[in-house]
Formats: sequence, structure tokens, C-alpha cells
Amino acid sequence: MQQSAVPELAHTHTRPIHWLATATAVAGVVAFSSVLQPGAATAAQAAGPETKHAAAAVTPPDPARIDFPLECGPVKAVVVKKASGDLDGDGSPETVAVVHCDSPMGTPPDGVYVLTNAKETAAPRVVATLVDPKDSITVSDIAVRDGAVEAELLGYSSTDVPRCCPDVKKSAKWQWQNGSFVRSTPAGAHSV
Repeated sequence: MQQSAVPELAHTHTRPIHWLATATAVAGVVAFSSVLQPGAATAAQAAGPETKHAAAAVTPPDPARIDFPLECGPVKAVVVKKASGDLDGDGSPETVAVVHCDSPMGTPPDGVYVLTNAKETAAPRVVATLVDPKDSITVSDIAVRDGAVEAELLGYSSTDVPRCCPDVKKSAKWQWQNGSFVRSTPAGAHSV
């Protein structure tokens, strides 16, 4: 039998006292680390210029909360399209609503209204009419882009054209200038 050149060391043989000492040391480290925890983590960033502006964001006016200046008789006015954005550069969004009478027959003409929230009550109100329903126009598309309202309008070349079938298509753009909305024709637009 061969003997090891290294004498047996006392710590190589585990005894219950060793396990007790190890468990006590681990418990002490866990207890001590719970006292020295870092502050709670949060997903919020410190308020900087970007977050201050985002906190000031306002909800656009809700067209469902307003009575439009539209005579519909026994039927209701319905909002068929809407778009929102800051049209006058004041930092608060406006809503552009396309509204017509909920007629059971035919193609009712649309009205296009600009809504803003009243500063005193935060209730929406109509501040401009871009398309009057009396003009017999139907709006096929509407959007707010770069502070302007852009729309595709369908109309009639004469009173002889049946009201079901618009035969004129125009693009229109409204921009806030000097206290009112000014209508123009976007570049590249054409009529059919």
C-alpha cells in the first residue's frame, strides 16, 4: 500500500460543524445584502425637455361629444371619418370630422368641420367649416399632415348628374394662415 506524500488535511473531511458554519455564513451574507439593496428600479426617466413636452400633450377633441351644425330632420348626424393633429401651431391637437346625415337612401353630402377643445371647459366645439353639406360634396379620404388638412373630394359637374354617381374628383388642402383656413390645391392634384 502506498502512502500519499501530502498529509491528510483536517478541512478535507466534512463534519456537521462545517455545514453549520457554511449555512451561518450564507445566511449572514443574505441578511446583510438585503440591508444594502439599491433603490427600487423605475421605468420613468428624469424630467427633461422631451418628457415635459409629452406630459403636456392634450387629447384631441372627440367628435362624438358634439352636435354639428347639420340639419338632418328625423335622422342623426354621423361622423364617417376623422383625423387629428395640431393645425394652428399652438401645441394642442384639433380634430377634423367628416359628418353627414345618416340617410337610409342615396349618398348624403358631407360636411367637414374643424374641432378644438374650449380652454375653459375642455368641451369640443366647431371652429371652422371646411366643406359645407350644401355644396353636395362627398369626402373619400381625409388626413392631417404637416399641420394641414388634405382631402379627396367627390362632386358633380352639373345638376343633371345623378346624386348617386359623382363624376368629379378633386384634391384639396387647407392650411391655417392669418387666423383662418385657406384652401389650395395640392401640387400634382388633378380632376377626373
